[in-house]
Amino acid sequence: MSRDDPEPMRDALRSLRIERDETPRADRPLRLPSARWLGAGIAIPSIAAIAWAAWTCTGPAPVSVEVAYVSHGGSSPGPVLSGAGYVVTGDRYISLGARVPGRVTHYYVEEGESVTAGQALVQLDDRHYAAAVREAEASRRVAEAEAEYRRTELVRLRRLRAQDVASQAALDAREREIAVASAEVDRWTARIAQLRLDLEETVVRAPTDGIVLEKLKEVGEMAVPGGFSGSGELIRIANLAELRAEVDVNETDLAKVALGQSAQIVPDAYPSRRYAARVAKLYPQLDRKKGTLRVEARILSPDEMLRPDMSVRVEFLTTGEPATRSPVPRAPRAAIREDGEGRYVWSVERGRAVRRAVELGAELAGGLVEVRVGLEGGEALVLGEAKGIDETSPVRIAN
Repeated sequence: MSRDDPEPMRDALRSLRIERDETPRADRPLRLPSARWLGAGIAIPSIAAIAWAAWTCTGPAPVSVEVAYVSHGGSSPGPVLSGAGYVVTGDRYISLGARVPGRVTHYYVEEGESVTAGQALVQLDDRHYAAAVREAEASRRVAEAEAEYRRTELVRLRRLRAQDVASQAALDAREREIAVASAEVDRWTARIAQLRLDLEETVVRAPTDGIVLEKLKEVGEMAVPGGFSGSGELIRIANLAELRAEVDVNETDLAKVALGQSAQIVPDAYPSRRYAARVAKLYPQLDRKKGTLRVEARILSPDEMLRPDMSVRVEFLTTGEPATRSPVPRAPRAAIREDGEGRYVWSVERGRAVRRAVELGAELAGGLVEVRVGLEGGEALVLGEAKGIDETSPVRIAN
């Protein structure tokens, strides 16, 4: 093949070409994807949607919590001092005993029974005293008869003296005998009154209204007045018309307590109940050994739930916060937590638990505490142990 002859060169190049379909693109038949590839195209987005839904549903479930809402505070009185004490009666306990010796024959009342003033409580054996009264009455009748006889003789002697038959000395002696006989009648009258009083004292009566606390002797035992301690005590009652809470206040806190100050009584047996009280008595002398002063707060409206010697908590209240002071939020004490970083609360916000650091103020009544810094009022605070709660987990308010 010669380089000057172009024809053989063109033939060689033509043999190397790849033949293509010369049919125009518009005239080509349309090829549809097979059913297998069509199903795969539809299934892939569906599987993705199902996977997303499954991941969403199997995410962390919300933690159910109990909450309490923060109050905005105000100017209501708050406690400035509190202490543990006991319920006592205004008249203290009244121990009734026997003024006269005798054997207990009968109790008219039982423990826990209410009594009224003058009601019979205990009966002693009265046979000896009744007999003594009858004997004294008989002796007085003898004295009265003797005195009447002396008066009759005196009348006769005066008549004789007027006739100058009897002497003046005899008349004076008869008048003296009349005076002695009259005095004897008076002596037996007084004796009878004393014996009747002894007879009445064989029945022990309630000096005031109250409730029976304890019977100190049994039927058949002897009651002896005086003697060794407690020998004459038979029954103990308490006047529940006025109840007080008695508490010992440390002498370093005496400046926080004053006569007439408002207080609140919370029984240990019924912590949800509150009783208004007012300081009624400050004892004049401190206990040197304990460094305390005994204080009594009179309960203004006692009821049947309160009983003598019941343990209570006495909270002495302020007279009220100044009206110009900004309200301080009040949170439940049960929501306050503490760790190495300080005090904090869990606040539920938009379905999440948010940790808020707080600074506390005074302890208040009803299990509340002032929050000086960290809250504004109205927040929902998580109560209880708050297990499984952090700032990444959703929460749900159960109450």
